[in-house]
Amino acid sequence: MIESKVTPAATRRRNPWAWIPTLYFAQGLPYVAVMTISVIMYKRLGISNTDIALYTGWLYLPWVIKPFWSPFVDIISTKRRWTITMQWLMAAAFAGIAFTLPTSFFFSLTLAVFWILAFTSATHDIAADGFYMLALTEHQQSLFVGIRSTFYRIATLAAQGPLVIVAGLLETSTGDIPLSWAIVFVILSALFLAFSLYHTWALPKVEHQSAEQARSRGEVWREFVNVFAEFFRKEQVGIAIVFMLLYRLPEAQLVKLINPFLLDPAEAGGLGLSTQQVGFVYGTIGIIGLTLGGIIGGIVAARRGLKFWLRPMAWSMSLTCLAFVYLSYAQNPSLNVINICVFVEQFGYGFGFTAYMLYLIYFSEGRHRTAHYSICTGFMALGMMLPGMAAGWIEETVGYQNFFLWTMICCVATIGVSHLIKVDPSFGKKAKKESQTKA
Repeated sequence: MIESKVTPAATRRRNPWAWIPTLYFAQGLPYVAVMTISVIMYKRLGISNTDIALYTGWLYLPWVIKPFWSPFVDIISTKRRWTITMQWLMAAAFAGIAFTLPTSFFFSLTLAVFWILAFTSATHDIAADGFYMLALTEHQQSLFVGIRSTFYRIATLAAQGPLVIVAGLLETSTGDIPLSWAIVFVILSALFLAFSLYHTWALPKVEHQSAEQARSRGEVWREFVNVFAEFFRKEQVGIAIVFMLLYRLPEAQLVKLINPFLLDPAEAGGLGLSTQQVGFVYGTIGIIGLTLGGIIGGIVAARRGLKFWLRPMAWSMSLTCLAFVYLSYAQNPSLNVINICVFVEQFGYGFGFTAYMLYLIYFSEGRHRTAHYSICTGFMALGMMLPGMAAGWIEETVGYQNFFLWTMICCVATIGVSHLIKVDPSFGKKAKKESQTKA
């Protein structure tokens, strides 16, 4: 895609530390709100597991299809303006959820607003990532890639941990579950109002509409088609797509039912935790495990390469499902045991997910690397969306114990597809050397 021109002087006016941490913190919050907080909230409001998994599963769709409208973010206005506008819209969407929660039609109304929030968040991802690449030099991009990832993870921790704990405390003190969650979404709305105001000042003005860009708009559709054509002409593209869709098959189902399992009472097969406890267990201990697994996975992959670690990471991704098989059969496990099991599951997932992300980068290599990576992430989202939609129905049909055993069976797909793909033995080790040279 043809980018807007960058003004080097504008880039130097604003220290990247002034906007990268807040930009990627803002990027992480809405995704977690749509994918995780919505599940916990609907469970506390009495929605069935079948409906929760089915309808929140549809919310993945904007991330599935975002490659189809990403060209418009490139050719219309600037990525800075897109980023700030999306933050204003997300502030309004969070407020919309808060105001519709106390109504008698809260489920359909909040789902509609979550749908708007999901599209807005996916568009914000496109614009923010594009702005990051335009506003920084290659050296700065390498330098700050860890910073952006760290603050994205901090956002997931804040959303799944403290915000859920606040909701639980409000539930206890007010006795009004809809009001408690409405207050949480008012807090998120206020945060995004602050983000939009701050980034209006903090984001450097590095783009302007050029005559070259204006003349090229008639060619954008031909280029758009060529990007997709080149992607589907890549070697082993069919096997690669199968890998993208099936590698996360167990986790796609597990992630939709973990929080309901933790919240459901013992007579329903769950663990009977309070909202505050879930906020701590999954939103704090779980995120710490996920982060450590990802960091260690990145370190070992850089030393021996993706080809060496792909299959061990696939096993790690799979066998951690055993933690929830154990919890579903355990008799009144203590909170410490639950914390350990959630930590193990999330650590294994973070470690195994490293191989998946490295493969997406590997398969995206070429002259349309950014666009092809966006297509890969679309298949990734589709692989999470379709199995997740059916997970609630499966659980309510067979129960939590058999459901978690079913996710173990699905691990055959994860391990199987890791044996199908071919990877250059130097990939991963080569990337480490290149990043060290740039730094």
